[in-house]
Amino acid sequence: MSDFQLQRLGQIMEPKPGNPQEVEGVLNPAAMRGPDGHLYLFPRLVARGNYSRIGIARVIFNSAGDPTGVERLGIALEPETEYERLPDGGGGCEDPRITFVAPLRRYVMTYAALSRQGPRIALAISQDLFHWKRLGLATFAPFEGIDFVHVDNKDASVFPVAIPNHAGKMQLALLHRPLFPGTRPEETSFQSESRVVDRDHESIWISYCPMILDGHGRDRLGLFNSHHRLATPVSPWERLKIGGGTPPIMTRHGWLILYHGVRKMAEPDPRGCQLCYSAGVMVLDPEHPRIIHYRSTDPVLTPMLPQERNGTIANVVFPTGIDRRDDLGLPDRFDVYYGMADNRIGAVRLDVPDILPPGNAADTAASGSNAPIFGNSKPRNPERK
Repeated sequence: MSDFQLQRLGQIMEPKPGNPQEVEGVLNPAAMRGPDGHLYLFPRLVARGNYSRIGIARVIFNSAGDPTGVERLGIALEPETEYERLPDGGGGCEDPRITFVAPLRRYVMTYAALSRQGPRIALAISQDLFHWKRLGLATFAPFEGIDFVHVDNKDASVFPVAIPNHAGKMQLALLHRPLFPGTRPEETSFQSESRVVDRDHESIWISYCPMILDGHGRDRLGLFNSHHRLATPVSPWERLKIGGGTPPIMTRHGWLILYHGVRKMAEPDPRGCQLCYSAGVMVLDPEHPRIIHYRSTDPVLTPMLPQERNGTIANVVFPTGIDRRDDLGLPDRFDVYYGMADNRIGAVRLDVPDILPPGNAADTAASGSNAPIFGNSKPRNPERK
């Protein structure tokens, strides 16, 4: 086998009739094995007015080991702090990702906190997946004139082990994609096909901060003060935007992540929707994940099912949770949990190939010049704010 093989397993969660917490959708879940060996999902539950909580649900499997549904268990987080609330009483805890960070001996949740400032990356920790302690918002040092602080940011995740930063220090590493003004797909879709991509402001980044491993220091979060630009849009299916997806997980080839890309559809659908969210694969170096070994030229998952093409936002597949099937004795098999049209949750199975597929244009651009195939990147300007 020499390519990433993907099999749809179907829808496993949808809004429960009569539940006001889910009236506008269940979507974009984190996925994590608990100390008891069970797999838990942490879906975003959307109440009326786009008020989002993070729920807890146990995944139900059939005799073949395929996920078929969930048992709802309650709420992990709901908007309580100032950075999760809006002045009118709205707000949100949205789109979580969860990683067990071995040096901290804690589960770490990254999620989007919605307040009057806009979405920002927030973090929480747990020892058992059921009781969570907030660490607050992620804070970032500037980098060569790039301000990571005063912009929207979401779809972040952390690595499960310490990662060397640019100076070789072993630190906590965060994948994130700041949403600088002008870089949302609703904005870039109006630009020409040969538009210039701003690599500094349209990329997925890795940022690093120190970890305190002993005592109460594990309950505090440091400043992310080391930054590396990881990946920029290069292929047509991700022309308008790329961003985070599943947390990094180790495979035989290195760190695997599924990420999302956005393109403009050739023709709007009957409701006028013009954007299409798909998912691709990256494989990062096992020791230095700022190096990309493989990147999809074409997406591995695109909206095809009715549940993916019709919903709160049409034509969206959005991967956020991943589970390696060690429980079946299959370390090269991964179940991926994803949002379907911002309304439901589906699962797909991804088998990692014995060897990585051969290099391609996206791979060359990502690991080298990073120049998009549909335009030229803007040159770096260290003084630009």
